[in-house]
Amino acid sequence: MRHASSRWSRLAAATVIVVAGLLGLMAAAPAAGDSPITSGTSCVANDTTGCLQGKVIDANRNPVAHVKISVTAPSGATDSTKTAKDGSFFFAVTEAGAYKVDLGVSSLPKGVTPKLTTLTVTVELSNITPAGFALNGHIKGSVNHGPAAVPLYQLVWQQFSQGLLLGLLLALAAIGLSLIYGTTGLSNFAHSEQITLGGFLAYVFAAQLGLNIIVATILVIALTALSGYLQDKLIWGPLRKRGLGLTQLMVVTIGLSLALEYVFQLIFGARVYPVATDLELNTGPLSITPAAYWAMLVSVVVLALVGLALTFTRLGRATRAVADNRALAAASGIDVDRVIRIVWIVSTGLAGLSGVLYALVNGGVYWLTGAQLLLLIFAAVTLGGIGTAFGALVGSLIIGVVANMSTLFIPQDLKYATGLVILIVVLLVRPQGILGRRERVG
Repeated sequence: MRHASSRWSRLAAATVIVVAGLLGLMAAAPAAGDSPITSGTSCVANDTTGCLQGKVIDANRNPVAHVKISVTAPSGATDSTKTAKDGSFFFAVTEAGAYKVDLGVSSLPKGVTPKLTTLTVTVELSNITPAGFALNGHIKGSVNHGPAAVPLYQLVWQQFSQGLLLGLLLALAAIGLSLIYGTTGLSNFAHSEQITLGGFLAYVFAAQLGLNIIVATILVIALTALSGYLQDKLIWGPLRKRGLGLTQLMVVTIGLSLALEYVFQLIFGARVYPVATDLELNTGPLSITPAAYWAMLVSVVVLALVGLALTFTRLGRATRAVADNRALAAASGIDVDRVIRIVWIVSTGLAGLSGVLYALVNGGVYWLTGAQLLLLIFAAVTLGGIGTAFGALVGSLIIGVVANMSTLFIPQDLKYATGLVILIVVLLVRPQGILGRRERVG
């Protein structure tokens, strides 16, 4: 009897120890509902709490309500809410670090589309961190008036600035397309996919691998330039030697363009991939973002270097000679195939740079980014004088400015059509384009 009592005592003691241990583990483990993120209708920052808040607005700066906003903490915890009537959303966080903010695209009302779908912001305790989303288009009943209305002169200046930016980015790609046409006579419809490739490579290097944007851009230019070398080495060079006509070659470029588009869709899907996720506000004399200022500066410098190289260097003079008369250039001792290959390398590298800068200032890149710009690029090249590099620059600036300023009078969805209207009008008056002539010199 005494032995049985002793066994029961030991069993009870062991049970108490096990239960106490389990209670201790439960006390030490965080509760299932103890999340570092809490959504609400307001937030007050203090020593233990940081605020992540913002608004969702349309192109008329009117609030967009009932849009789903999701936030992911560094620890992986998530929370979501919907924007209030005034378009605002608030999250209180108790853990400092980098938070991912996602816009629920499926919850957007008709008439608006996202510029960015994801932001990554660094939240510090006791601080308020903005994380808003500005949308393209506008919701039903949205009117740009009242305290948020922009004066007409300021709106005109903003559209001109945005058009100048677009024109410079188009010029980077258009000059390459014009050089290819000038030296080979080929209208390369696959040129736009170099823009898309540049944007996706920038996303991989900068957003995924965390490389500095300057380093990422240099790598993108090198890889897209390599793709141009491989294209001419493996496709266009052999086809030229086989004597294929320009029509057949143009059909090949169309097929290559379609194939690359669907390869991009297969790999990346249909979503938009942001290259830079930091939220930037318009500032400065042009009322554009800091990234846009850098994009304009880089574009101007690169375009100036290309222009100087075409004008003053031996290779530039050889390129212009090949564009002017290939047979005469070959008879004078110029290695025409070498010049054409270098033109392909430079042109695709410029298109890759254009893709990086376009994705950087326009919210990201997706599989049809280049395809959407292709007609504008061809319009710019034709308007300036097809086959002339400097004409492509002039045409790009005109198309970019006209397309953006047209939104002062017509819906934004039709803005690119105005560039084509200008193209038709100019060609009716001057069929060779603004700087085009019978004897092209580059």
